[in-house]
This record gives sequence, structure tokens and C-alpha cells, in this order.
Amino acid sequence: MLYTALYMAATRTQVYLTQEQRDRIEELRSRDGRTLAEVIRTALDEYLATHGRQAEERDLAERQRVLDETFGAFPDFEVPPRDEWDRFDRDWNRIEPDSAGH
Repeated sequence: MLYTALYMAATRTQVYLTQEQRDRIEELRSRDGRTLAEVIRTALDEYLATHGRQAEERDLAERQRVLDETFGAFPDFEVPPRDEWDRFDRDWNRIEPDSAGH
């Protein structure tokens, strides 16, 4: 009932579900005692929180935070010349011997 009060300005929407989707929602609904609409609104809210522009902005901000916090953490790390990058795997373990046989 509280959810309904919060969404009084909501728009009625018709959605077609597969039988499997409907059955799975019914399982959740009956187990939790929620209405079909409550289950669908909650699922949609969770989806929207992890997709779209706002989620992308949060992800970008988190990546920037990590870069800011770790910048300069290994000042003595020696990066091989670019023409040798294909001799290493993603963890910088040598996978191809260099010209000196190392």
C-alpha cells in the first residue's frame, strides 16, 4: 500500500510476459506476499539503478576514484618498450623469450 501511495502519479502500462516469466514472478509474489505489480516495479527499479546514464556516471566516477587513489603507487615500475608488449601476458609475465633468450 505504501508503494502505491508513493506512485500515485504512475502511468498504467501493459506488458506481455512469457509464461516462464509469469510463473517465476508468481513464485516470488506468493512467497513474499507481494502483488504482481510490486514485484515488477521492484525489478524494474533494480534494473534502472544498474543501467543507463546514471549508472554509467557512477561507474566512471568509481574508475576515476580508483585511478586517483592509485596514481603513482609504483613509481619504480619499469614498463617494457611498446614493441615488446606482445611478449607479455596481461599480468606482465614473459610469454615469449627476448632476443637474449630470457
